[in-house]
Amino acid sequence: MTDLTDPRPPLPEWITDVYKILSTHSRNTAVESGQSISREHALEVLRDSEQVDLEAGDATHALSRLIDRGYLYEVTGELRITEPEN
Repeated sequence: MTDLTDPRPPLPEWITDVYKILSTHSRNTAVESGQSISREHALEVLRDSEQVDLEAGDATHALSRLIDRGYLYEVTGELRITEPEN
C-alpha cells in the first residue's frame, strides 16, 4: 500500500509486520465481504505473537498508525482490514 506520491515517510517495518499479523488473524465478515478483528483481540494477538516483540503501548501505537494510514479502519470496536491496491 505504498503510494509513491505520498510525501509521508513509509511506515516502519515493525508496523507493517503488525498489519500482516492482523491480516492473518482476522475473520471474514458478512458485511462488505471484508476482514475484521476486535480491537481487544488484536491487542491480545499482538501481545502473544512470537513474530513481533511489543509492549502494550507499542501495539496500541501500531494500531493507531495503521488506522491513520488507511491500512485499518475502526467501526464500533471492530478493526476492518483494508486490502492493498495492486
